[in-house]
Amino acid sequence: MCYSVAIDGPAGSGKSTVAKMISKELDIIYLDTGAMYRAVTLKVLSENVDFNDISSIKGIVDSISIDFKGNSIYLDGKDVSEDIRSTIVTNNVSDIAKLDYVRTKMVALQQKIASGNNIIMDGRDIGTIVLPDAELKVFLTASIEERARRRFDELVNKGKDVDMEVLKDEIARRDKIDSERSNSPLVQADDAILLDTSSMNINDVINFILGKLKDRDLI
Repeated sequence: MCYSVAIDGPAGSGKSTVAKMISKELDIIYLDTGAMYRAVTLKVLSENVDFNDISSIKGIVDSISIDFKGNSIYLDGKDVSEDIRSTIVTNNVSDIAKLDYVRTKMVALQQKIASGNNIIMDGRDIGTIVLPDAELKVFLTASIEERARRRFDELVNKGKDVDMEVLKDEIARRDKIDSERSNSPLVQADDAILLDTSSMNINDVINFILGKLKDRDLI
């Protein structure tokens, strides 16, 4: 029997890192749904399309190709794994991800990939919309201060010049957009386990989730 794991939560809660490591531990498919929305955002930005020009954005979504190979994501055949993590994409992705047409197309693609596979996905609407019947749902969260610190450390390690207060404001803005959008808002599924990672390290979180999978006889 195939099983699916849904990891949801706000920006900087550790979703992607945890999901990637669990996928390697269990040798199952990992799908970074956030990267898909980032790829769309990158394409919209690169073509200088106004975010209010819904018709042009629909055209982009209908025509682009998004593929995953190993740990890399390809947009129209080009590896954009680094490009989608740029500050400009990070600061604009929530505005693109809230658009109904974009979400409908991405969700359909995500569900197609998940069909018939053991898979772990992370995002903001996985347990509620993409994989409503997932065998395990976990909602990761952390304080804005802790999430900003993680982002700060990540950017500093990449040689970026960043301001902690600016990061806090950007994260708070993304939280607001993600939580208040009309289509698939960021919300904890009724049957999801809430886990605050503010004072936990990555291994603690991974072991917690693996323990829940074992408790349910999924692994």
